[in-house]
Amino acid sequence: MNTKSRSDSYAAAGVDITAGYKAVELMKQHIARTMTAGKSEDIGGFGGLFELDITDMPKPVLVSGTDGVGTKLKMAFLMDKHDTVGIDCVAMCVNDIICCGAKPLFFLDYIACGKNYPEKIAQIVSGIAEGCVQSGCELIGGETAEMPGFYSEDEYDLAGFSVGAVDKAKVLDKTKVKEGDVIIGLASSGVHSNGFSLVRKVFDVENTDLKAPVEALGGASLGETLLTPTKIYVKSMVELFKHVEVKAVSHITGGGFYENIPRSIPDGYCAKIDKASLKILSIFKLIAETGNIPEHDMFNTFNMGIGMSVVVGKEEADKALEILKGAGEDAYIIGEIIKSDEKVVIC
Repeated sequence: MNTKSRSDSYAAAGVDITAGYKAVELMKQHIARTMTAGKSEDIGGFGGLFELDITDMPKPVLVSGTDGVGTKLKMAFLMDKHDTVGIDCVAMCVNDIICCGAKPLFFLDYIACGKNYPEKIAQIVSGIAEGCVQSGCELIGGETAEMPGFYSEDEYDLAGFSVGAVDKAKVLDKTKVKEGDVIIGLASSGVHSNGFSLVRKVFDVENTDLKAPVEALGGASLGETLLTPTKIYVKSMVELFKHVEVKAVSHITGGGFYENIPRSIPDGYCAKIDKASLKILSIFKLIAETGNIPEHDMFNTFNMGIGMSVVVGKEEADKALEILKGAGEDAYIIGEIIKSDEKVVIC
């Protein structure tokens, strides 16, 4: 820690440089958990280094993704629980990257706060590190910005950035999608990190006892349920790519089924979703009932229990399911590809 770097004038303006140093020291133990064969330099330099192994990539293509956690952070503030939102931040980036067929390599975070409480920052980073461990990527750097007067002292924002790689010949090609292909759904862990502006309005979270058990949620509290981290699908999908020709993948985020699935379906084809096959989680039923939300709006806002959809040929569906279940996923067939200009039909 740098003991000479201190500015009383800057501290009087609300920025404690030494708190930043302490936060870095506290987070190093979490960062160490994410170290991979990329051999990055120690945290704290001006740039994060990563050694790219292209042994099996004749034509390597880098794939990047960036995202934040959104207003789900309000739940963390209200619950005073900060060790899971980092998982969400990583998940929102790396789950996008694998939709191209790429494997995430490294991650960087950005935390902006009204006041740097080192222990709180370390809690946030512990979640980021856990997300990196779950996705097999390395946390090689980040930035913590103390911004008094811009954020209130107890609030912060969190965003991240990840880079992955894939051989050009293995980039997923949605033009291979054809009529009769099977759509497999990978179960979500909950609301993930989208639709929280609506969720917060429906439950009036600022005026609700978030820690009280809720019968409709099996006795779990509303706060606990809503803070459940976004599921990371990287390792199971990377395993699937090795053994099955995957034609298309969609990460079901904001915009739900109607906005995300069409991004991986070519023109002239439609994802026909069998609504009866879906294992809709209790939290979504509670949101719909409490807020009187129409079914279309639910499917156009939330993942409804499916965090990712995968399109494979009908002849490989059983094999794909076996691999995904073997990797720990609750995976099942949710529909098929048909010829239509509608893009998505839920029936």
